[in-house]
Amino acid sequence: MAPALLVAAALLCQGAEPTVNPSEPSFTNHLAGEKSPYLLQHEHNPVDWYPWGPEAFDKARREKKPIFLSVGYSTCHWCHVMAHESFENPEIAAIMNRLFVNIKVDREERPDVDRVYMAYVQATTGSGGWPMSVFLTPDRKPFYGGTYFPPDDRYGRPGFPRLLEGVAGAWEKDHENVLENADKAVAVLREMSANSRPSHGMGREDVLHCYSQLARAFDPELGGFGGAPKFPHPVSLDLLFRVRARFGADSEEGRHAMEMALLTLEKMAAGGMHDQLGGGFHRYSVDRFWHVPHFEKMLYDQAQLACSYMDAFQLTHDPAWERTARDILDYVARDLTAKEGGFFSAEDADSLLEKGKPEHAEGAFYVWTRDEIERELPESAVRLFCSAYGVEAEGNSPPGSDPHREFEGKNTLLKRMTASVAAKAVGFPEADAGIALAHCREKLLAIRSARPRPHLDDKIITAWNGLMISAFARGGLTFDDAGYRCSAQRSAAFVRANLWKDGRLLRSYRGAPGAVPAFADDYASLIQGLLDLYEADFDVSHLQWALELQAAMDALFWDEESGGYFSSAGGDESILLRMKEDYDGAEPSPNSTAALNLARLAQIVDSEEFKKREAAIASAFSARLSDSPSSMPQLLCAVADRLKGARQIVIAGAPDDMGTHALVRQVAGCYLPGTILLLADQALGQAWLAKRLPFIEGMKPIGGKPAAYVCENYACSLPVTDPEGLRAILQK
Repeated sequence: MAPALLVAAALLCQGAEPTVNPSEPSFTNHLAGEKSPYLLQHEHNPVDWYPWGPEAFDKARREKKPIFLSVGYSTCHWCHVMAHESFENPEIAAIMNRLFVNIKVDREERPDVDRVYMAYVQATTGSGGWPMSVFLTPDRKPFYGGTYFPPDDRYGRPGFPRLLEGVAGAWEKDHENVLENADKAVAVLREMSANSRPSHGMGREDVLHCYSQLARAFDPELGGFGGAPKFPHPVSLDLLFRVRARFGADSEEGRHAMEMALLTLEKMAAGGMHDQLGGGFHRYSVDRFWHVPHFEKMLYDQAQLACSYMDAFQLTHDPAWERTARDILDYVARDLTAKEGGFFSAEDADSLLEKGKPEHAEGAFYVWTRDEIERELPESAVRLFCSAYGVEAEGNSPPGSDPHREFEGKNTLLKRMTASVAAKAVGFPEADAGIALAHCREKLLAIRSARPRPHLDDKIITAWNGLMISAFARGGLTFDDAGYRCSAQRSAAFVRANLWKDGRLLRSYRGAPGAVPAFADDYASLIQGLLDLYEADFDVSHLQWALELQAAMDALFWDEESGGYFSSAGGDESILLRMKEDYDGAEPSPNSTAALNLARLAQIVDSEEFKKREAAIASAFSARLSDSPSSMPQLLCAVADRLKGARQIVIAGAPDDMGTHALVRQVAGCYLPGTILLLADQALGQAWLAKRLPFIEGMKPIGGKPAAYVCENYACSLPVTDPEGLRAILQK
């Protein structure tokens, strides 16, 4: 997907309180019994919804009716708006039931369905988003589509009832033309899905081209890329840090790349998009200042941003970056972790204004009036807190950021001043300001926790858990934190116990494993998580499972003809065609993640096949990369790593030896993209590694002391036992 289309899609996709069903519903449709929170929010609509499947398709063929397909997810604001306005309206529902077979799909549960029809909507309308509304023939070919439709004509969009009647009229009166157009649409989609063709290898110039595109879009005052709305886009930050590492801190490109990444991270952390009380980040900022967010919190954002802040910490050793990374990880551990160890998907943007009352609003859980602050905080600290966090009597939303006047008189907390600057501004003792502000935050967080919480999407998605396993594993290694390491281990164990069946992954879990097989992003993200987890705890079973997963991913998704991975496995006749995801957007493309994984696995098991496959991915998408490299920055991270060549750091020593720990700490403190950390433990782990990398067999402690061996392109330096000596080697 093009970045502009993703922005348009995200603008339509905002969180909201789910439909509140009455205790004795008047209607129950075919969604009853589904596991998806999104589908269950619609089980009592008067619309006769069906889940995606043969029952609905057979009904459409039997009754010769078109299909109305509605795709969304449980924390999508406009999905719920359309539900309240249209799907809960018995009169509109009657039209839908009379003229169409109606199908609901959770895009997070079935990204394969979403991907096909989103490509159609974007191609035919120039934009996309959720809810996605598409009309299909009984054999699932699209012939008309869009996103949100209001109940009557407004926003330049036709009213939904009028649209329904018009589409049904065309189906009835111009049937052959509708079918012909549907066939043409499928032909175009098929051509689009076959756009990956091996072309040329990627190299230094492609990385610099992406850097240049990001530099042109960069906001030098406030960070980020482009204007409002502003998205965090951690995959671009990842590429900028790679540019700094690969081209050097003294090069113009390396210096500017570092400046862009750090300014963006600084401004995001200080803004309202960052939850200043409870931790974690909201989905995006509606303004260019990172001030007023769309308040939804997604697991995949937390995972990737935690890693971005850890990268910044490793490069600078500034404790501010560590605080922000920990803030994210602590939020997920507290609010998005199931008792069994898996990670939940999201928290909604909207919440109830008061317990027991149906009224709700976006950001209600998070925003404050000045009166509330004055009432709840000690009088001596009110002016200090309001100065530090930008609280104003009339509310603090910047001009143009609140077109619907939802936040009048409300304040989104943001770091407007440091503690010392705020203290000087209001005459508060500077030495006491930091502690006073900490007490204020603690008090307000406790008060906020008593408010009605936003809806929690407690679906556990394999791909997003893989991303979060990476973040917690890296947090465990970077900060030497056993709790973070344990969080990663528990999630990996949960996925293995519940979503790994007969050598294949499942997509999601909610109370029990779902029936939908996993997709390419599930495999790629979980493999990445396991590789990071091995470096955090040196349990070789993580590497063994990662190799099993890679073999399954290759068998299920690899395109032998053109290279790259299809997003879905073959064999599902309900899916019109297999698509390849090649855009690094809110989540990295499975092809980009797989390229990075293959490069790491190739160094761990010395596999030429993995090296060739990684290069084939870059070649398959080379035309896209040449035209728009900033659309695939994560794939270019793999290219940048390949420019550096293979590098392994092997620590020879017992895992519980303090000397081993000291050497590992030196590695953990450095930003070393593309570098593999291995443990020669004189036990089963080393024996397993040595069968694949024979040079590891002879790596042992020196003089009874654990030793570090730094190997570049399979040539190893002399071992060092002194942590300072290892640091000197790594700094080179």
